[in-house]
Amino acid sequence: QVQLAESGGGLVQAGGSLRVSCVASGIMFSRTAMGWYRRAPGKQRELVAIIDRSGVTDYNNSVKGRFTISRDNAKNTVLLQMNSLKPEDTAIYYCNANGWSGNYWGQGTQVTVSS
Repeated sequence: QVQLAESGGGLVQAGGSLRVSCVASGIMFSRTAMGWYRRAPGKQRELVAIIDRSGVTDYNNSVKGRFTISRDNAKNTVLLQMNSLKPEDTAIYYCNANGWSGNYWGQGTQVTVSS
């Protein structure tokens, strides 16, 4: 059974930082592309950042230079470091695993940035 467990969301003031984590189980993590998506109130879910199994990353233009995605294959963990947060970053952040066995989602973690 595949499980993606997110943690680390919370409330932060604009300009602050947060780090969200996702621990995966039930998948061959080192062979799986991992990503973070978000859904803001009243908006569709959008890609935030992805990291493939080789460590190559890509970002939504709105977060480039502020967010960093990384992975630790030994711990089956993908991290999203978020700096210089803005109120428009407020959303539920979802971890995603996309590999040969399927496409999987975590339950989400709330990130709220106050102005």
